[in-house]
Amino acid sequence: MNDARRLVPRTDAVLADPRLESAQARLGRPVVRDAVRRAQQLARTGQISPAEVADAALASLPPRAAGLVPVINATGVLVHTNLGRAPLSPAARDAAAAAAGYADLEYDLGTGRRGRRGAALLAALARAVPDAQAVHVVNNNAAALVLVATALGAGREVVLSRGELIEIGDGFRLPELLASTGARVREVGSTNRTTLADYAAAIGPRTAFVLKVHPSNYRIEGFTSGVGIRDLAGLGVPVVGDIGSGLLAPHPALPGEPDAATWLRAGAAIVTASGDKLLGGPQAGLLLGRADLIARLARHPLARALRVGKLTVAALEATLAGPPPPVFRALAARPGQLAARAGRVAAALAAAGIDARPVSSAAAAGGGGAPGVELPSAAVSVPASLAVPLRCGEQVRGGAHPAVVGRLRGGRLLLDLFAVAQEDDGELVAAVLAAAGASRGGPR
Repeated sequence: MNDARRLVPRTDAVLADPRLESAQARLGRPVVRDAVRRAQQLARTGQISPAEVADAALASLPPRAAGLVPVINATGVLVHTNLGRAPLSPAARDAAAAAAGYADLEYDLGTGRRGRRGAALLAALARAVPDAQAVHVVNNNAAALVLVATALGAGREVVLSRGELIEIGDGFRLPELLASTGARVREVGSTNRTTLADYAAAIGPRTAFVLKVHPSNYRIEGFTSGVGIRDLAGLGVPVVGDIGSGLLAPHPALPGEPDAATWLRAGAAIVTASGDKLLGGPQAGLLLGRADLIARLARHPLARALRVGKLTVAALEATLAGPPPPVFRALAARPGQLAARAGRVAAALAAAGIDARPVSSAAAAGGGGAPGVELPSAAVSVPASLAVPLRCGEQVRGGAHPAVVGRLRGGRLLLDLFAVAQEDDGELVAAVLAAAGASRGGPR
């Protein structure tokens, strides 16, 4: 044991290896040093030779300094909350990278004085929703509602249908969210039916606004009734509409999904929406509507705590002003195109000896958008035994390929192509081939 310990190279000597010096520049010295110490311990216990310490340390290093792992979303759910919702467009990624250093976030380069924060973003959002007199951006849609309720409803009543007392992600409930702002929720109607008379009877001197919420993650069917924005707007108090999913204008693939432009034209005083769902951008909360009310929200002290950072400002502007993001590209794909892609992917896998075949599939918008609406898609069916090695991705394959998440159906793993960019088909094939080798105990 003593001889083995003397043969193990010193930490500083291993860290001087050019490969590990490069890794330190990428990952930081502490991460690399810890990997070296683990490798040294393997050498001390005889699991590797002293000459293999640098190689073992290098092999154990993560591909990036951050722990988030890139994923190919083959679930068929376009806006997948657990996978980060909407993927950013190349233009948005480039914009965020450009803003990562110093940028003119609140600086007017022409005058050399302080400028309006995110002025170009707000202008792009105003152009995208011309029915809004004014716009503002916060860090997510829940924050947008909190700001509205705090600035307009604290100490007053917010009238809301019982059929719209929704629970959003991770167990957060809308009534509790509103109550935390100091507003009192005045529930009207029943779970399945609320009438205009219900709203009218609840409105009084203490009413701050009527809140209309799109129940984006469930549907109530059967003996139901609700009240639209246009009728609510005639009650004499502001109507705040939460469309949730972030659709700014009608989309032919989602004809029943509410959008900001339609609700504003119908008389909503304020519409709130998410930036990272059907809009296809980064996480953000959009506030659109009457100029006087938006100005009150923007100058409220809470707005400072909810503002977005420079990376969001850059990515959201590029999403609004640049080419269509991946979400819109996916929604525009034709079933025949997806089927042809599935056929090519399956053929490439079958040629390598994998039991793969193209199948029809049904995708979903996800992220609370268009609940219950099935979007025609195509998938590649492979053995269910590949699910775990594909999900483990980088851990199994040493970072050579991203993780792949599909869905299990009927004892098979379906790799749905609806949310997979066409340019990633080759990467998907390579990942499946590598995962198949790992599942068989082959080279990793």
